Amino acid sequence: MVREAPPNGVLLDSTQSNSMADKIIRPGTATLPQSPESELGQNSGDATKLYTRRWFIVLLFSSYSLCNAFQWLQYGIISNIIMHYYGISSLAIDWLSMSYMLAYIPLIFPVAWLLDTRGLRVIALIGSGLNCLGAWIKTGSARPDLFGVTLFGQLVCAVAQVFILGMPSHIASVWFSSSEVSTACSIGVFGNQLGVAIGFLLPPVLIPNIQDLDLLSYHLKLMFIGTAAVASVLFILVIFVFQDAPKKPPSLAQAALLSVPLSQYSYKQSILRLLTNRNFILLVVSYGLNTGAFYSLSTLLNRMITFYHPGEEVNAGRIGLTITVSGMCGALLTGLWLDRTKTYKQTTLFVYAFSLAGMVTFTFILKLRYLWVVFVTAGCLGFFMTGYLPLGFEFAAELTHPESEGTSSGLLNVSAQVFGLIFTTSQGQILDKFGVEAGNIFLCSFLLVGTIITGCIKPDLRRQRANQEAANNPFHENSLLSFNYGSVDQSDH
Repeated sequence: MVREAPPNGVLLDSTQSNSMADKIIRPGTATLPQSPESELGQNSGDATKLYTRRWFIVLLFSSYSLCNAFQWLQYGIISNIIMHYYGISSLAIDWLSMSYMLAYIPLIFPVAWLLDTRGLRVIALIGSGLNCLGAWIKTGSARPDLFGVTLFGQLVCAVAQVFILGMPSHIASVWFSSSEVSTACSIGVFGNQLGVAIGFLLPPVLIPNIQDLDLLSYHLKLMFIGTAAVASVLFILVIFVFQDAPKKPPSLAQAALLSVPLSQYSYKQSILRLLTNRNFILLVVSYGLNTGAFYSLSTLLNRMITFYHPGEEVNAGRIGLTITVSGMCGALLTGLWLDRTKTYKQTTLFVYAFSLAGMVTFTFILKLRYLWVVFVTAGCLGFFMTGYLPLGFEFAAELTHPESEGTSSGLLNVSAQVFGLIFTTSQGQILDKFGVEAGNIFLCSFLLVGTIITGCIKPDLRRQRANQEAANNPFHENSLLSFNYGSVDQSDH
């Protein structure tokens, strides 16, 4: 039988491994630098197993996350064209992007609670379903007098994003072994960033900068219908393919969390523990500063580029694509590096510092009016700035284990949305009044603050220690596996 855990421990009866799938899974995983096969060795018995299906799950999630991220930027990168078409101000265009940030803040906590209590499949169905619905609403907005309809469709997609953005680390914990979690999380983030890349690339190609409103309506309709068709296919795939969890957990630490009775889990207490975790709070602030700066840069990129290079909407999109594609490479490489080395603090600080250096360089290169130099600089900036995103998720999972990754990543994203709103509105006003250079220096100053804060975080790798404790306890039939989580609260190493 499964025994109740004492106040500072979790006890697991290995004889219950076959019934674990019937319990509600709360995320948590292990991080020993070993292969999946070695983790499933003699000490684990029959309690853990890896399923090939895990790759289909994370790739399907990445795909509908891609579609949602594309819809975030499909207006902003052609802001001057959309302003002409609907007859609206630049601030109204900015709000089409900022609606994603605004919707996230009040909704993340109920969505995180729903994730903890109902599991991955429910969240995936709602997220992909709302993304599909929002895309179809926008197909009816391709008329100059229907800006309200396109805004409503964008708001529905913004709500869908709340069910998507914090999922990568949770999927990684529930489906992947300890030596794969960082890579799996990077793949999840990769899909979102690929959507941003396509959002930079396709709209300037599909929507020409012309004065004929009827012809513009035709091009916008094609873009909206194509997006809705893709979103529909992905929603159908989620219905038939996506699963809550594997029958057996993928790691020893995840197996231990399965044994905790649901009555012992308090979402409110989990939030309170996170808010009193000093290292995690420092990460929340630094993550928000970096990601908020990226959101602002992405939203206002068209205005920055066309300020120095009028008529270069297509190249503005290509520069955004360069930032994002190089960032995807950075995200995948840092994920592989973390799985191999577990150097969370050092890697995060290194990437953050180079994000600052890239932003400073981009600020002063932009005005030189040489587009090829801007492309190169933008690629270097993107490699580090967007490559930082999965680092934050995985570092948070280490600092807060055994709390839910859905909750910790949700708090990271709340910080990112808040700073994104502040930075986008502030930088937009600075661009109008003082120019592009002043706006970018504004972002650089906050990235400097974020770098300093990151340097103050202590690498208290709780998840890694949990798996080490698990590996040191034989997992034989009729024996118990015990993790003592009370001791990690006092550790600063």
